[in-house]
Parts: sequence; C-alpha cells; structure tokens
Amino acid sequence: MEMQQVRYFVALAETLNFTRAAEQCNVSQPALTRAIQMLEYELGGPLLRREGRHSHLTELGQKMLPLLRQCYDSAISAKTLATNIKKGEDSCLSLGIAHTFDVALLIGPLGEVFRRFPDLQLKLRRGRAVEIFEMLKSGEIELAICGPFREQWDRLDAYPMFTEAFDLLVSNDREPVGEDADDGLPPGERFLFHRGADTREEDEYQLAQAGIDPAKAHQVDSARDLEALVMAKIGIGLAPSSMIQSAALQHLPYARLNLKRAVAIYTVAGRRRSPEVAAFLSLVRCADWSALERAA
Repeated sequence: MEMQQVRYFVALAETLNFTRAAEQCNVSQPALTRAIQMLEYELGGPLLRREGRHSHLTELGQKMLPLLRQCYDSAISAKTLATNIKKGEDSCLSLGIAHTFDVALLIGPLGEVFRRFPDLQLKLRRGRAVEIFEMLKSGEIELAICGPFREQWDRLDAYPMFTEAFDLLVSNDREPVGEDADDGLPPGERFLFHRGADTREEDEYQLAQAGIDPAKAHQVDSARDLEALVMAKIGIGLAPSSMIQSAALQHLPYARLNLKRAVAIYTVAGRRRSPEVAAFLSLVRCADWSALERAA
C-alpha cells in the first residue's frame, strides 16, 4: 500500500467523485482510478460503488476510511515534525481555550510541562466555541479546552474535565439579592452576559424559566469588562462558577437557574502528538478538577 493511494482514497471518499478527487490531488483521473483499483485489489474488495450519476462508499470503504484517514494524517504530521526538526525549530504547544475559561486553572499542568520541556513555546488562542472548533479542525491548534461544540465531528476526541453551574456575579458592596438568590431578583434587573459563554438553545429555555431574558441583557466580549461593569453596578453578571475569581466580587448560586456547562479538553483522533503535547494532555486529564463540580 502506497501513501499516494491512501491520499487518493481519502479525497475520493470526501468528494464521491473521481473527477473532483483527481483535481484535488492534482493528478489525471485515469491515474487516480488505477491507484484506487490497486488499493481495492490489495484490500480485497470494492471501496466505492457507482450507481448511475451517484456514488457511495461500500461497507468496506466505510470501515477503511477512518483507518486510512488516520494513517494519512499521521504521515503528514510525521513529515511536518521532521521538517521542523531539520529546520531547528523549537517544540510548540498550540492551545485554544474558551473566552470564559480561566487560564489560571491550567497553571499547574503548564508549570509541570514547562519544567519537563524548558524550551517549549506556548501559543495560546482564545475564541468562542465555534471559532475554537474551526481552529482545531484546520490544525491551527493541537488541543482545545471549552464547553461542548454544537457541530459534530467523528474525528473529535473529548476528555471530560468538570461540569459546573452558572453563578450570579455581584460586587461585594451591593445590597443582598436574597439568600443564595433563592428569593428571586428585583423586577427589571439588568444582566451582563459574556458572549463567549456560548449558550445553546436548550440553555435559553433554562434562562427563561429563571426569569432571565438574554435579549435584554448587556453583552460583553471580555472577562475584564464584565468584572468592571459588575463592580460599577451596571448589572448583575451571569457566568460559569469558575470564571472571574476576584476578591471584589461575590459568586452567588441561583437556585432557580438550572444552567450548567461541561468543560472538556479536545483533540483530533489520528493526529500525531509531540511528547510535549502528549504530556500536557496527560497532566490535564490526571488533574483533580473535583473542586469545580459545585452544584453541577
């Protein structure tokens, strides 16, 4: 089995069209067809079946696709790593995290991985879940830490870290809003939402049940802005319980709000991981996150 045969098959599986697959691989259609036929002979059966103007993967093709795709991705990753080593480039940890995830929670694993690999370069990217998802797919980042993605991808490996509730954030000198906010909030109270919280449609229902209308809330993109506006009493913040641990703010559980998020670290199955990336992933997975599970 040759790597170009694997590359041609992956392209064909994605396009289900010999002409487009040949164009994508920059080869002639007869050359691609011959390579696929040789691969089918080696694997012992047809990988793609043509039915008129339509084509689809056979059962063998469906079973071979994830394995051959992983094989191809691993080969590309190995080639890229070898090129970087040849150029003398330093090792790198490219990490994408949600706007509403506090990087301070990663100081332990990061400190340990830098102790083991002192020449490691960190590339940290922030984004909303949809942006982080695209960065992970494109290879711009190797690992991602955030809440659940809306889009599904069969090559995504997710390792749960913790599930947390959402709290109300108020300044320390603010008038009480009720014991654990159980008594409800004053009528007309304005809220402050962080757009990076990435609430979903089912979350909107939970907010409505708690008497919170996101359409009327103030919206910010920065955790620092959210903290400043809460301290100025512009509104009551609504944020994950692990976010903005400030001595100037109170985190109040809101019994009427049954809103949670599951935080996980994500990787792409089949991509080769450097020792540095593998070490950081292992440290995050082995860390004790139980202190963040309050009210979840």
